[in-house]
Amino acid sequence: MSITAEDVKAALGAVIDPNTGKDFVSSKEVRNLKVEGGAVALDIELGYPAKSQHAAIKASVTEALARLPGVSSVNVKVGSTILSHAVQRGLKVMPNVKNIIAVASGKGGVGKSTTAVNLALALAAEGASVGVLDADIYGPSQPMMLGISGRPETLDGKTMEPLENHGVQATSIGFLIDPDEPMVWRGPMVTQALQQLLDQTNWKDLDYLVVDMPPGTGDIQLTLSQKVPVTGAVIVTTPQDIALLDARKGLKMFEKVGIPILGVVENMSTHICSNCGHTEAIFGEGGGEKMCRDFGVDFLGKLPLTLSIREQTDSGRPTVVADPDGPVAQVYKEIARKVAIKVAEKAKDMSAKFPTIVVKND
Repeated sequence: MSITAEDVKAALGAVIDPNTGKDFVSSKEVRNLKVEGGAVALDIELGYPAKSQHAAIKASVTEALARLPGVSSVNVKVGSTILSHAVQRGLKVMPNVKNIIAVASGKGGVGKSTTAVNLALALAAEGASVGVLDADIYGPSQPMMLGISGRPETLDGKTMEPLENHGVQATSIGFLIDPDEPMVWRGPMVTQALQQLLDQTNWKDLDYLVVDMPPGTGDIQLTLSQKVPVTGAVIVTTPQDIALLDARKGLKMFEKVGIPILGVVENMSTHICSNCGHTEAIFGEGGGEKMCRDFGVDFLGKLPLTLSIREQTDSGRPTVVADPDGPVAQVYKEIARKVAIKVAEKAKDMSAKFPTIVVKND
């Protein structure tokens, strides 16, 4: 009995991507399908980074196709191709940065910077090219969290080379000033500094640039929404009512300026006693999920309040790097995959396809 490409596609239609919940055919992830006699070869091309999932996806596809009558061999290759996606109207995607993800909160102290750095490291661990932009000009923390010291170099006198550690590129005002030097600047100077950090850093072909935002809804947030091509925003909150109050304002701000909300991360959800293992919801519970229901956005995941997250981040080796196979790192990686999938589901950026029209008066 001979096998056809249609038979293979029909079988693949029943294989579900564990990350998206969709089959590989309808999500158009099947590429280069070849059927020669009983030999079947194909590529699964994911639109998001998921290096840790490749083996499981390959196994499920191979198993489904091997059961077909007439199939003698199955050769499956799994990979990822990350594309640029649409941004705010009137802005163009940066030439060397495919997608910009803003990580924001309404108030300080909710673990936004810790979430941002671990999200970036998790995306990198899944196979993406990732950068971190520390947009908190008044209180830059990414140099310490990433364990990076020193000053950026310039090769052309116009742009800065990003500093790197743990496989991610980074830029921060913290690389340019003394750690104890306060930034006593008015708003326009701060927004100009942000623009320079973004535009004058020589980013090297990034799939994702994670922007660690300062708390609030002020100058930096407005500059980001009006002048920076943002693909989407992640809101970080704790279950505490007062944090949720400010997080809701942050979420509404991004909606008003046309930046899609990729989802909400609830930080410090529960505290697990290191002595007895008792679990307690110190800051309340269920607040993040309720906020998502109220606004119709995705709940990306929740993280515990643990000593190890704080110690690892303070030491310059955040959890995803310090304990990559631990339960907390797995939560960060799961959140990162959800964020990347939300980005992949957005409309593709088509600006590069259109010709540039120049009108001249001759």
